Amino acid sequence: MATATDGVEAAVQQGTKRSPVQRARAKQQPQYHVILLDDDDHTYDYVTGMLRKLFGCSSERAFELASVVDSESHVIVDTTTMERAELKRDQIHAFGRDWRIPRCEGSMSARIEPST
Repeated sequence: MATATDGVEAAVQQGTKRSPVQRARAKQQPQYHVILLDDDDHTYDYVTGMLRKLFGCSSERAFELASVVDSESHVIVDTTTMERAELKRDQIHAFGRDWRIPRCEGSMSARIEPST
């Protein structure tokens, strides 16, 4: 004997049938780079500490990224969804000044841009 829930279950099953390609397309979101910009007002200790705290980098990885930003003037520190990239950029901007350098007036700068 059919019950009322049988019809609901059938409708749910029919509504969820999607091909693997359709499921993959639904899950894909555009990716964005979070780019840390170099300046002369922050120490390596500041940069590595920030990267460890905000991005969960190991000490070694944080130092590698700090070295790249120092030599190249910028470095990609994360590639993620737009929402998370905006959050991480804002966290960098809000991290605060480097107390080790008296002339430092605020946080480092960062930008986001679409990954290609």
